[in-house]
Amino acid sequence: MLKVNGAKNKNYSRPKKTGAKKRRRALEHTRRLEAMGIPAEQVKRLNPGEMRDLLKTPKKTIATYSS
Repeated sequence: MLKVNGAKNKNYSRPKKTGAKKRRRALEHTRRLEAMGIPAEQVKRLNPGEMRDLLKTPKKTIATYSS
C-alpha cells in the first residue's frame, strides 16, 4: 500500500478481480437465466454483457421466454 502525505491512496489498495470470482459470477448468472426459462444452448451463446442485460429486468425476461 502506498502512502502519500500520511494518507493511504484507495486507488492502490483496492482488491483485485480474480479469474475464479469472475467464473463463479458467470456460473451464477447462467443458472439464474436457465431458471428463468431460457434454453441452456441459448444461454451458452450469450456474452457476459448480454447476460447482465437480461438479468436487469427479470420480469421482462421471464415473460419473453415463457411464451
